[in-house]
Amino acid sequence: MTSVFFHIASALLLFLVLERMTRAFWRSSLVAALFALHPLHVESVAWVAERKDVLSTFFWMLTLWTYVRYTERPGFNRYLIVLFSFFLGLLSKAMLVTLPCVLLLLDYWPLQRFSFRPPTSPRNSTNDQSMNRKGQRWFAYRFGMEKVPFFALAAVFSFLTFLAEQGVGAVKPLEWFPWEARIGNALVSYISYIGRMVWPHPLAVFYPHPGMLPMWQVAGAGLLLICLSVLVVQAARKYPYLVVGWLWYLGTLVPVTGLVQVGGYGMADRFTYVPLIGLFMMVAWGVPDVFGGWRYRKVVLAVSAGLVLSILMVVTRSQIHRWHDSVTLFTHTLKVTTGNYIIHNNLGGALADQGKNEEAMVHYTEALRIKPNYVDAHYNLGNALFHQGKTQEAMAHYNEALRINPNYPEAHNNLGNALFRQGKTQEAIVHYTEALRIDPNFAGAHYNLGNVLHKQGKIEEAIGHFKKALLINPDFAEARFSLGVAYSKRGNGELALEEYKILRKINPDLANALSKKIGG
Repeated sequence: MTSVFFHIASALLLFLVLERMTRAFWRSSLVAALFALHPLHVESVAWVAERKDVLSTFFWMLTLWTYVRYTERPGFNRYLIVLFSFFLGLLSKAMLVTLPCVLLLLDYWPLQRFSFRPPTSPRNSTNDQSMNRKGQRWFAYRFGMEKVPFFALAAVFSFLTFLAEQGVGAVKPLEWFPWEARIGNALVSYISYIGRMVWPHPLAVFYPHPGMLPMWQVAGAGLLLICLSVLVVQAARKYPYLVVGWLWYLGTLVPVTGLVQVGGYGMADRFTYVPLIGLFMMVAWGVPDVFGGWRYRKVVLAVSAGLVLSILMVVTRSQIHRWHDSVTLFTHTLKVTTGNYIIHNNLGGALADQGKNEEAMVHYTEALRIKPNYVDAHYNLGNALFHQGKTQEAMAHYNEALRINPNYPEAHNNLGNALFRQGKTQEAIVHYTEALRIDPNFAGAHYNLGNVLHKQGKIEEAIGHFKKALLINPDFAEARFSLGVAYSKRGNGELALEEYKILRKINPDLANALSKKIGG
Protein backbone atom coordinates (compact mmCIF):
# COMPACT_ATOMS: atom_id res chain seq x y z
CA MET A 1 0.00 0.00 0.00
CA THR A 2 2.88 2.39 0.67
CA SER A 3 4.23 1.66 -2.81
CA VAL A 4 0.81 2.40 -4.31
CA PHE A 5 0.71 5.66 -2.34
CA PHE A 6 4.11 6.75 -3.67
CA HIS A 7 3.15 5.73 -7.20
CA ILE A 8 -0.02 7.85 -7.03
CA ALA A 9 1.88 10.76 -5.50
CA SER A 10 4.52 10.58 -8.26
CA ALA A 11 1.85 10.54 -10.97
CA LEU A 12 0.15 13.60 -9.47
CA LEU A 13 3.44 15.44 -9.12
CA LEU A 14 4.34 14.58 -12.71
CA PHE A 15 1.06 16.11 -13.88
CA LEU A 16 1.55 19.22 -11.76
CA VAL A 17 5.12 19.72 -12.99
CA LEU A 18 4.25 19.35 -16.68
CA GLU A 19 1.11 21.47 -16.42
CA ARG A 20 2.96 24.24 -14.60
CA MET A 21 5.78 24.27 -17.16
CA THR A 22 3.63 24.01 -20.30
CA ARG A 23 0.10 25.13 -19.29
CA ALA A 24 -1.07 22.19 -21.42
CA PHE A 25 -3.63 20.54 -19.14
CA TRP A 26 -4.75 17.61 -21.29
CA ARG A 27 -1.32 16.69 -22.63
CA SER A 28 0.13 16.76 -19.11
CA SER A 29 -2.81 14.64 -17.94
CA LEU A 30 -2.13 12.05 -20.64
CA VAL A 31 1.56 11.73 -19.69
CA ALA A 32 0.63 11.28 -16.01
CA ALA A 33 -2.11 8.76 -16.87
CA LEU A 34 0.23 6.70 -19.07
CA PHE A 35 2.80 6.72 -16.27
CA ALA A 36 0.19 5.69 -13.70
CA LEU A 37 -1.46 2.90 -15.70
CA HIS A 38 1.17 1.32 -17.94
CA PRO A 39 1.71 -2.44 -17.34
CA LEU A 40 5.51 -2.07 -17.44
CA HIS A 41 5.24 -0.18 -14.16
CA VAL A 42 3.48 -2.98 -12.28
CA GLU A 43 6.79 -4.53 -11.23
CA SER A 44 8.01 -1.37 -9.49
CA VAL A 45 4.78 -1.01 -7.51
CA ALA A 46 3.74 -4.63 -6.85
CA TRP A 47 7.17 -5.92 -5.80
CA VAL A 48 7.68 -4.80 -2.21
CA ALA A 49 11.47 -5.02 -2.53
CA GLU A 50 11.25 -2.34 -5.24
CA ARG A 51 9.86 0.24 -2.83
CA LYS A 52 13.15 2.06 -3.40
CA ASP A 53 12.02 2.53 -7.00
CA VAL A 54 8.75 4.29 -6.18
CA LEU A 55 10.31 6.18 -3.26
CA SER A 56 13.20 7.52 -5.33
CA THR A 57 10.82 8.45 -8.17
CA PHE A 58 8.67 10.39 -5.74
CA PHE A 59 11.74 12.45 -4.82
CA TRP A 60 12.59 12.70 -8.53
CA MET A 61 9.20 14.34 -9.14
CA LEU A 62 9.54 16.45 -6.02
CA THR A 63 12.91 17.68 -7.28
CA LEU A 64 11.32 18.63 -10.62
CA TRP A 65 8.52 20.48 -8.83
CA THR A 66 10.87 22.44 -6.58
CA TYR A 67 13.14 23.14 -9.57
CA VAL A 68 10.27 24.63 -11.58
CA ARG A 69 9.37 26.81 -8.60
CA TYR A 70 13.01 27.87 -8.35
CA THR A 71 13.20 28.84 -12.02
CA GLU A 72 10.10 30.99 -11.63
CA ARG A 73 11.70 32.99 -8.85
CA PRO A 74 15.37 32.07 -8.32
CA GLY A 75 16.69 32.33 -4.79
CA PHE A 76 19.23 30.62 -2.56
CA ASN A 77 16.66 29.05 -0.23
CA ARG A 78 14.64 27.65 -3.12
CA TYR A 79 17.84 26.31 -4.68
CA LEU A 80 18.74 24.50 -1.46
CA ILE A 81 15.27 22.88 -1.39
CA VAL A 82 15.83 21.55 -4.94
CA LEU A 83 19.26 20.21 -4.00
CA PHE A 84 17.94 18.62 -0.80
CA SER A 85 15.09 16.88 -2.68
CA PHE A 86 17.65 15.51 -5.14
CA PHE A 87 19.83 14.32 -2.25
CA LEU A 88 16.88 12.47 -0.67
CA GLY A 89 16.19 10.78 -3.99
CA LEU A 90 19.80 9.63 -4.27
CA LEU A 91 19.59 8.21 -0.74
CA SER A 92 16.57 6.18 -1.89
CA LYS A 93 18.15 4.86 -5.08
CA ALA A 94 21.14 5.90 -7.16
CA MET A 95 18.99 5.85 -10.33
CA LEU A 96 18.64 9.63 -9.84
CA VAL A 97 22.21 10.22 -11.01
CA THR A 98 20.78 11.13 -14.43
CA LEU A 99 18.39 13.78 -13.04
CA PRO A 100 20.83 16.73 -13.49
CA CYS A 101 20.85 15.97 -17.23
CA VAL A 102 17.05 15.98 -17.24
CA LEU A 103 17.07 19.39 -15.57
CA LEU A 104 19.22 20.68 -18.42
CA LEU A 105 16.76 19.22 -20.93
CA LEU A 106 13.87 20.98 -19.19
CA ASP A 107 15.85 24.21 -19.31
CA TYR A 108 15.76 23.85 -23.10
CA TRP A 109 12.09 22.87 -23.24
CA PRO A 110 9.58 23.72 -21.90
CA LEU A 111 11.23 26.20 -19.51
CA GLN A 112 13.10 27.83 -22.42
CA ARG A 113 15.91 29.11 -20.24
CA PHE A 114 18.34 28.82 -23.18
CA SER A 115 17.35 32.25 -24.43
CA PHE A 116 20.19 34.77 -24.83
CA ARG A 117 18.67 37.47 -27.01
CA PRO A 118 17.52 40.60 -25.11
CA PRO A 119 13.88 41.04 -26.14
CA THR A 120 14.09 44.82 -26.59
CA SER A 121 17.09 44.96 -28.95
CA PRO A 122 16.71 45.04 -32.78
CA ARG A 123 17.20 41.59 -34.27
CA ASN A 124 20.24 42.23 -36.48
CA SER A 125 21.93 45.15 -34.74
CA THR A 126 25.57 45.22 -33.62
CA ASN A 127 24.32 45.99 -30.13
CA ASP A 128 22.21 42.86 -30.24
CA GLN A 129 25.17 40.67 -31.23
CA SER A 130 27.35 42.13 -28.48
CA MET A 131 24.69 41.66 -25.82
CA ASN A 132 23.98 38.16 -27.11
CA ARG A 133 27.65 37.17 -26.68
CA LYS A 134 27.67 38.62 -23.17
CA GLY A 135 24.40 36.84 -22.47
CA GLN A 136 25.88 33.52 -23.59
CA ARG A 137 28.92 33.94 -21.36
CA TRP A 138 26.76 34.91 -18.40
CA PHE A 139 24.37 32.04 -19.14
CA ALA A 140 27.19 29.48 -19.35
CA TYR A 141 28.68 30.68 -16.07
CA ARG A 142 25.37 30.78 -14.24
CA PHE A 143 24.14 27.43 -15.48
CA GLY A 144 27.51 25.82 -14.94
CA MET A 145 27.61 26.95 -11.33
CA GLU A 146 23.94 26.11 -10.85
CA LYS A 147 24.29 22.49 -11.94
CA VAL A 148 27.76 21.72 -10.50
CA PRO A 149 26.46 20.60 -7.04
CA PHE A 150 23.95 18.27 -8.73
CA PHE A 151 26.56 16.62 -10.94
CA ALA A 152 28.96 16.42 -7.97
CA LEU A 153 26.36 14.58 -5.86
CA ALA A 154 25.54 12.30 -8.79
CA ALA A 155 29.24 11.43 -9.24
CA VAL A 156 29.68 10.65 -5.53
CA PHE A 157 26.63 8.39 -5.40
CA SER A 158 27.60 6.65 -8.65
CA PHE A 159 30.98 5.82 -7.17
CA LEU A 160 29.52 4.66 -3.84
CA THR A 161 26.92 2.50 -5.57
CA PHE A 162 29.58 0.85 -7.73
CA LEU A 163 31.68 0.10 -4.64
CA ALA A 164 28.67 -1.31 -2.79
CA GLU A 165 27.63 -3.56 -5.68
CA GLN A 166 31.22 -4.70 -6.18
CA GLY A 167 31.54 -5.39 -2.46
CA VAL A 168 28.70 -7.92 -2.50
CA GLY A 169 29.89 -9.48 -5.76
CA ALA A 170 26.95 -8.20 -7.82
CA VAL A 171 29.12 -6.54 -10.49
CA LYS A 172 29.88 -9.21 -13.08
CA PRO A 173 33.41 -9.41 -14.54
CA LEU A 174 34.16 -9.15 -18.25
CA GLU A 175 34.80 -12.91 -18.34
CA TRP A 176 31.07 -13.40 -17.74
CA PHE A 177 29.80 -10.73 -20.12
CA PRO A 178 32.39 -9.28 -22.56
CA TRP A 179 32.02 -5.74 -23.90
CA GLU A 180 30.56 -6.92 -27.20
CA ALA A 181 27.75 -8.74 -25.35
CA ARG A 182 27.07 -5.76 -23.06
CA ILE A 183 26.92 -3.20 -25.85
CA GLY A 184 24.82 -5.48 -28.05
CA ASN A 185 22.35 -6.17 -25.26
CA ALA A 186 22.12 -2.44 -24.43
CA LEU A 187 21.30 -1.47 -28.03
CA VAL A 188 18.70 -4.21 -28.45
CA SER A 189 17.18 -3.42 -25.02
CA TYR A 190 16.60 0.22 -26.02
CA ILE A 191 14.46 -0.95 -28.93
CA SER A 192 12.82 -3.76 -26.93
CA TYR A 193 11.62 -1.34 -24.26
CA ILE A 194 10.00 0.82 -26.94
CA GLY A 195 8.31 -2.28 -28.34
CA ARG A 196 7.05 -3.29 -24.90
CA MET A 197 5.75 0.23 -24.31
CA VAL A 198 3.61 -0.08 -27.43
CA TRP A 199 2.77 -3.77 -27.00
CA PRO A 200 3.34 -4.79 -23.34
CA HIS A 201 3.36 -8.55 -23.86
CA PRO A 202 4.84 -10.85 -22.74
CA LEU A 203 6.17 -9.43 -19.47
CA ALA A 204 8.33 -11.34 -16.99
CA VAL A 205 9.93 -10.74 -13.62
CA PHE A 206 13.35 -11.79 -14.93
CA TYR A 207 14.77 -11.74 -18.44
CA PRO A 208 18.03 -13.75 -18.58
CA HIS A 209 21.00 -12.04 -20.19
CA PRO A 210 21.10 -13.29 -23.80
CA GLY A 211 24.90 -13.22 -24.02
CA MET A 212 26.24 -12.62 -27.52
CA LEU A 213 23.29 -11.60 -29.68
CA PRO A 214 23.22 -12.17 -33.47
CA MET A 215 25.05 -9.38 -35.28
CA TRP A 216 22.00 -8.53 -37.40
CA GLN A 217 19.98 -7.76 -34.26
CA VAL A 218 22.67 -5.54 -32.77
CA ALA A 219 23.35 -3.75 -36.07
CA GLY A 220 19.63 -3.31 -36.73
CA ALA A 221 18.98 -1.89 -33.25
CA GLY A 222 21.95 0.46 -33.51
CA LEU A 223 20.93 1.69 -36.98
CA LEU A 224 17.34 2.25 -35.85
CA LEU A 225 18.48 4.26 -32.81
CA ILE A 226 20.74 6.40 -35.02
CA CYS A 227 17.94 7.04 -37.54
CA LEU A 228 15.46 7.98 -34.82
CA SER A 229 18.02 10.26 -33.19
CA VAL A 230 18.76 12.02 -36.50
CA LEU A 231 15.05 12.56 -37.19
CA VAL A 232 14.50 13.91 -33.68
CA VAL A 233 17.42 16.35 -33.93
CA GLN A 234 16.22 17.57 -37.33
CA ALA A 235 12.77 18.25 -35.91
CA ALA A 236 14.09 19.84 -32.71
CA ARG A 237 13.74 23.46 -33.86
CA LYS A 238 10.07 23.10 -34.72
CA TYR A 239 9.19 20.39 -32.15
CA PRO A 240 11.60 20.79 -29.20
CA TYR A 241 9.64 18.33 -27.06
CA LEU A 242 10.78 15.49 -29.35
CA VAL A 243 14.47 15.92 -28.58
CA VAL A 244 13.75 16.42 -24.87
CA GLY A 245 11.60 13.30 -24.66
CA TRP A 246 14.04 11.21 -26.72
CA LEU A 247 17.11 12.26 -24.73
CA TRP A 248 15.16 11.78 -21.48
CA TYR A 249 14.50 8.18 -22.56
CA LEU A 250 18.03 7.43 -23.78
CA GLY A 251 19.81 9.17 -20.91
CA THR A 252 17.84 7.87 -17.93
CA LEU A 253 18.28 4.28 -19.13
CA VAL A 254 22.08 4.53 -19.25
CA PRO A 255 22.71 3.37 -15.62
CA VAL A 256 20.73 0.16 -16.23
CA THR A 257 21.75 -0.75 -19.78
CA GLY A 258 24.20 -3.36 -18.46
CA LEU A 259 27.40 -1.63 -19.53
CA VAL A 260 28.25 -2.10 -15.86
CA GLN A 261 26.58 -5.48 -15.50
CA VAL A 262 24.95 -6.11 -12.12
CA GLY A 263 23.32 -9.51 -11.72
CA GLY A 264 22.39 -11.87 -14.53
CA TYR A 265 19.49 -9.95 -16.08
CA GLY A 266 19.40 -8.76 -19.67
CA MET A 267 16.68 -6.18 -19.09
CA ALA A 268 13.91 -5.53 -16.54
CA ASP A 269 10.46 -3.92 -16.62
CA ARG A 270 11.25 -1.84 -13.53
CA PHE A 271 14.08 -0.10 -15.38
CA THR A 272 11.50 1.72 -17.52
CA TYR A 273 9.72 3.35 -14.57
CA VAL A 274 11.22 6.82 -15.16
CA PRO A 275 12.67 6.54 -18.72
CA LEU A 276 9.30 5.92 -20.39
CA ILE A 277 8.12 9.37 -19.27
CA GLY A 278 10.27 10.81 -22.06
CA LEU A 279 8.48 8.69 -24.68
CA PHE A 280 5.10 9.51 -23.14
CA MET A 281 5.90 13.21 -23.55
CA MET A 282 6.76 12.67 -27.21
CA VAL A 283 3.41 10.93 -27.73
CA ALA A 284 1.31 13.41 -25.73
CA TRP A 285 2.70 16.46 -27.56
CA GLY A 286 3.50 14.86 -30.91
CA VAL A 287 0.23 13.12 -31.79
CA PRO A 288 -1.95 16.27 -31.44
CA ASP A 289 0.54 18.16 -33.65
CA VAL A 290 0.28 15.45 -36.32
CA PHE A 291 -3.47 16.01 -36.58
CA GLY A 292 -2.86 19.78 -36.72
CA GLY A 293 -5.98 21.74 -37.62
CA TRP A 294 -8.08 18.73 -38.61
CA ARG A 295 -11.76 19.34 -38.08
CA TYR A 296 -12.47 16.37 -35.82
CA ARG A 297 -9.11 16.53 -34.06
CA LYS A 298 -10.39 16.92 -30.49
CA VAL A 299 -12.98 14.15 -30.75
CA VAL A 300 -10.54 11.68 -32.32
CA LEU A 301 -7.82 12.47 -29.80
CA ALA A 302 -10.17 12.18 -26.82
CA VAL A 303 -11.64 8.86 -28.01
CA SER A 304 -8.20 7.45 -28.89
CA ALA A 305 -6.72 8.46 -25.51
CA GLY A 306 -9.67 6.95 -23.67
CA LEU A 307 -9.38 3.71 -25.64
CA VAL A 308 -5.61 3.41 -25.09
CA LEU A 309 -5.90 4.08 -21.35
CA SER A 310 -8.77 1.58 -21.04
CA ILE A 311 -6.69 -1.12 -22.75
CA LEU A 312 -3.73 -0.34 -20.50
CA MET A 313 -5.96 -0.66 -17.43
CA VAL A 314 -7.11 -4.12 -18.51
CA VAL A 315 -3.58 -5.33 -19.28
CA THR A 316 -2.23 -3.83 -16.05
CA ARG A 317 -4.95 -5.55 -14.03
CA SER A 318 -4.02 -8.85 -15.66
CA GLN A 319 -0.33 -8.24 -14.91
CA ILE A 320 -1.09 -7.48 -11.26
CA HIS A 321 -2.72 -10.91 -10.88
CA ARG A 322 0.57 -12.51 -11.93
CA TRP A 323 2.16 -10.92 -8.85
CA HIS A 324 -0.35 -12.63 -6.54
CA ASP A 325 2.26 -15.00 -5.16
CA SER A 326 5.71 -16.34 -5.98
CA VAL A 327 4.54 -19.59 -7.59
CA THR A 328 2.15 -17.76 -9.92
CA LEU A 329 4.77 -15.16 -10.83
CA PHE A 330 7.61 -17.60 -11.49
CA THR A 331 5.40 -20.09 -13.36
CA HIS A 332 4.27 -17.33 -15.72
CA THR A 333 7.85 -16.18 -16.22
CA LEU A 334 8.95 -19.68 -17.25
CA LYS A 335 6.12 -19.73 -19.82
CA VAL A 336 7.34 -16.57 -21.56
CA THR A 337 11.14 -16.97 -21.26
CA THR A 338 13.63 -19.71 -22.14
CA GLY A 339 16.77 -20.92 -20.40
CA ASN A 340 15.72 -19.12 -17.24
CA TYR A 341 17.72 -21.11 -14.68
CA ILE A 342 17.37 -18.41 -11.98
CA ILE A 343 13.56 -18.55 -12.11
CA HIS A 344 13.60 -22.37 -12.11
CA ASN A 345 15.62 -22.17 -8.91
CA ASN A 346 13.33 -19.50 -7.42
CA LEU A 347 10.21 -21.46 -8.29
CA GLY A 348 11.77 -24.49 -6.63
CA GLY A 349 12.30 -22.42 -3.48
CA ALA A 350 8.70 -21.19 -3.53
CA LEU A 351 7.38 -24.74 -3.94
CA ALA A 352 9.65 -25.98 -1.15
CA ASP A 353 8.18 -23.32 1.15
CA GLN A 354 4.77 -24.85 0.40
CA GLY A 355 6.07 -28.30 1.34
CA LYS A 356 6.10 -29.49 -2.31
CA ASN A 357 9.59 -30.92 -2.13
CA GLU A 358 9.34 -33.30 -5.09
CA GLU A 359 8.12 -30.51 -7.43
CA ALA A 360 10.84 -28.22 -6.12
CA MET A 361 13.54 -30.78 -6.94
CA VAL A 362 12.33 -30.94 -10.55
CA HIS A 363 13.01 -27.22 -10.96
CA TYR A 364 16.36 -27.33 -9.15
CA THR A 365 17.41 -30.15 -11.48
CA GLU A 366 16.25 -28.18 -14.52
CA ALA A 367 18.20 -25.13 -13.36
CA LEU A 368 21.33 -27.30 -13.13
CA ARG A 369 20.67 -28.78 -16.55
CA ILE A 370 20.67 -25.26 -18.01
CA LYS A 371 23.63 -24.08 -15.93
CA PRO A 372 25.57 -26.92 -14.27
CA ASN A 373 27.69 -24.51 -12.18
CA TYR A 374 24.73 -22.64 -10.69
CA VAL A 375 25.76 -22.64 -7.05
CA ASP A 376 22.37 -21.72 -5.52
CA ALA A 377 20.62 -24.61 -7.29
CA HIS A 378 23.22 -27.07 -5.96
CA TYR A 379 22.69 -25.70 -2.47
CA ASN A 380 18.88 -25.85 -2.69
CA LEU A 381 18.86 -29.34 -4.19
CA GLY A 382 21.15 -30.41 -1.36
CA ASN A 383 18.61 -29.05 1.14
CA ALA A 384 15.76 -30.91 -0.55
CA LEU A 385 17.70 -34.20 -0.49
CA PHE A 386 18.71 -33.64 3.13
CA HIS A 387 15.05 -33.25 4.15
CA GLN A 388 14.30 -36.53 2.38
CA GLY A 389 16.95 -38.23 4.48
CA LYS A 390 19.30 -38.69 1.51
CA THR A 391 22.27 -37.34 3.42
CA GLN A 392 25.03 -38.63 1.16
CA GLU A 393 23.43 -37.20 -1.99
CA ALA A 394 22.81 -33.90 -0.20
CA MET A 395 26.46 -33.73 0.82
CA ALA A 396 27.51 -34.19 -2.80
CA HIS A 397 25.59 -31.06 -3.80
CA TYR A 398 26.84 -29.06 -0.79
CA ASN A 399 30.40 -29.99 -1.71
CA GLU A 400 29.78 -29.02 -5.33
CA ALA A 401 28.38 -25.65 -4.19
CA LEU A 402 31.53 -25.12 -2.10
CA ARG A 403 33.74 -26.11 -5.01
CA ILE A 404 32.11 -23.37 -7.10
CA ASN A 405 32.05 -20.86 -4.23
CA PRO A 406 34.23 -21.76 -1.21
CA ASN A 407 32.91 -18.70 0.67
CA TYR A 408 29.28 -19.88 0.80
CA PRO A 409 28.43 -19.80 4.54
CA GLU A 410 25.01 -21.46 4.19
CA ALA A 411 26.53 -24.40 2.31
CA HIS A 412 29.21 -24.81 5.00
CA ASN A 413 26.52 -24.71 7.69
CA ASN A 414 24.27 -27.28 6.05
CA LEU A 415 27.18 -29.54 5.16
CA GLY A 416 28.01 -29.39 8.88
CA ASN A 417 24.45 -30.52 9.64
CA ALA A 418 24.79 -33.44 7.24
CA LEU A 419 28.12 -34.49 8.76
CA PHE A 420 26.69 -34.21 12.26
CA ARG A 421 23.81 -36.46 11.23
CA GLN A 422 26.40 -39.05 10.17
CA GLY A 423 28.14 -38.75 13.53
CA LYS A 424 31.17 -36.91 12.12
CA THR A 425 31.17 -34.29 14.86
CA GLN A 426 34.65 -32.86 14.41
CA GLU A 427 34.19 -32.44 10.66
CA ALA A 428 30.85 -30.74 11.34
CA ILE A 429 32.54 -28.30 13.75
CA VAL A 430 35.09 -27.43 11.06
CA HIS A 431 32.32 -26.39 8.66
CA TYR A 432 30.30 -24.47 11.29
CA THR A 433 33.47 -22.61 12.22
CA GLU A 434 34.21 -21.84 8.57
CA ALA A 435 30.67 -20.54 8.08
CA LEU A 436 31.18 -18.17 11.02
CA ARG A 437 34.56 -17.07 9.70
CA ILE A 438 32.89 -16.01 6.46
CA ASP A 439 29.84 -14.53 8.17
CA PRO A 440 30.28 -13.86 11.91
CA ASN A 441 26.63 -12.77 12.13
CA PHE A 442 25.24 -16.09 10.89
CA ALA A 443 22.80 -16.90 13.71
CA GLY A 444 22.03 -20.42 12.41
CA ALA A 445 25.70 -21.43 12.43
CA HIS A 446 26.12 -20.15 16.00
CA TYR A 447 23.08 -22.17 17.03
CA ASN A 448 24.28 -25.36 15.32
CA LEU A 449 27.81 -25.06 16.69
CA GLY A 450 26.33 -24.44 20.14
CA ASN A 451 24.29 -27.64 19.91
CA VAL A 452 27.34 -29.71 18.93
CA LEU A 453 29.39 -28.25 21.79
CA HIS A 454 26.49 -28.85 24.16
CA LYS A 455 26.40 -32.53 23.21
CA GLN A 456 30.15 -32.72 23.82
CA GLY A 457 29.58 -31.38 27.33
CA LYS A 458 31.20 -28.01 26.61
CA ILE A 459 28.36 -26.08 28.23
CA GLU A 460 30.12 -22.74 28.61
CA GLU A 461 31.19 -22.60 24.97
CA ALA A 462 27.71 -23.69 23.88
CA ILE A 463 26.07 -20.95 25.95
CA GLY A 464 28.39 -18.41 24.32
CA HIS A 465 27.21 -19.38 20.84
CA PHE A 466 23.54 -19.50 21.83
CA LYS A 467 23.88 -15.97 23.24
CA LYS A 468 25.51 -14.74 20.02
CA ALA A 469 22.70 -16.29 17.97
CA LEU A 470 20.11 -14.49 20.11
CA LEU A 471 22.03 -11.24 19.97
CA ILE A 472 21.73 -11.42 16.17
CA ASN A 473 18.13 -12.66 16.22
CA PRO A 474 16.29 -12.23 19.56
CA ASP A 475 13.27 -14.17 18.20
CA PHE A 476 15.30 -17.29 17.39
CA ALA A 477 13.07 -19.64 19.39
CA GLU A 478 15.20 -22.80 19.00
CA ALA A 479 18.33 -20.98 20.21
CA ARG A 480 16.44 -19.64 23.23
CA PHE A 481 15.19 -23.15 24.01
CA SER A 482 18.73 -24.57 23.83
CA LEU A 483 20.08 -21.73 25.96
CA GLY A 484 17.44 -22.45 28.61
CA VAL A 485 18.40 -26.14 28.64
CA ALA A 486 22.11 -25.26 28.88
CA TYR A 487 21.44 -22.88 31.79
CA SER A 488 19.49 -25.64 33.55
CA LYS A 489 22.35 -28.14 33.11
CA ARG A 490 24.77 -25.59 34.50
CA GLY A 491 22.53 -25.19 37.56
CA ASN A 492 21.26 -21.67 36.72
CA GLY A 493 17.56 -22.31 37.22
CA GLU A 494 16.66 -18.63 37.45
CA LEU A 495 18.32 -17.85 34.11
CA ALA A 496 16.59 -20.87 32.55
CA LEU A 497 13.26 -19.57 33.91
CA GLU A 498 13.91 -16.17 32.30
CA GLU A 499 14.43 -17.86 28.94
CA TYR A 500 11.20 -19.79 29.47
CA LYS A 501 9.25 -16.57 30.11
CA ILE A 502 10.60 -14.96 26.94
CA LEU A 503 10.06 -18.13 24.90
CA ARG A 504 6.44 -18.36 26.03
CA LYS A 505 5.74 -15.14 24.06
CA ILE A 506 7.62 -16.32 20.96
CA ASN A 507 6.76 -20.02 20.73
CA PRO A 508 4.43 -21.50 23.39
CA ASP A 509 5.06 -25.08 22.24
CA LEU A 510 8.83 -24.81 22.70
CA ALA A 511 8.21 -23.01 26.00
CA ASN A 512 6.24 -26.00 27.25
CA ALA A 513 9.01 -28.34 26.09
CA LEU A 514 11.58 -26.20 27.93
CA SER A 515 9.43 -26.25 31.05
CA LYS A 516 9.57 -30.05 31.07
CA LYS A 517 13.33 -30.02 30.48
CA ILE A 518 14.05 -27.72 33.40
CA GLY A 519 11.68 -29.50 35.72
CA GLY A 520 8.44 -27.50 35.43
